[in-house]
Amino acid sequence: MNTPAPTTSVHALTVRTLDGKDMPLSNLSGKVTLVVNVASECGYTPQYKGLQALHAELKDKGFMVLGVPCNDFGGQEPGSAEEIAAFCSSKFAVDFPLLEKQSVKAGASQSPLYAALQQQAGKLPNWNFCKYLVGKDGAVLGFWSAGTAPDSKELRAAIEKALQG
Repeated sequence: MNTPAPTTSVHALTVRTLDGKDMPLSNLSGKVTLVVNVASECGYTPQYKGLQALHAELKDKGFMVLGVPCNDFGGQEPGSAEEIAAFCSSKFAVDFPLLEKQSVKAGASQSPLYAALQQQAGKLPNWNFCKYLVGKDGAVLGFWSAGTAPDSKELRAAIEKALQG
């Protein structure tokens, strides 16, 4: 009999922010989080505007967006941490947390965060701006493809439901 591998809660991890500080994801316990692999030179980059709007509207209700710069798809996030931060701030007034650049694809270089998200959701991003909704307990509640806009009815309904839970 095979015993399934234990599922790693996202909240059990510590990640590094874009400015080089450690961020224990246990700090997100009790919050609903939308984890998005982002890129500055992608056709979906304008989604930053919607992600920021969602974050600004719902942050006082226990919600946050967590941006994860990623250069895995088409080399569309070539910049340094400083360049990424300046781009997000000047172009989209992003004030949600951004992590250091990470690899989301399966393999030896995959970040522990995306390994945990993959383990729970059974899915990995196939392009930039894929979204994982993580519940208050650190469990993945859903996955949306890059083409799902931050203001889509389906995503919004899932966020509202998670906030009520």
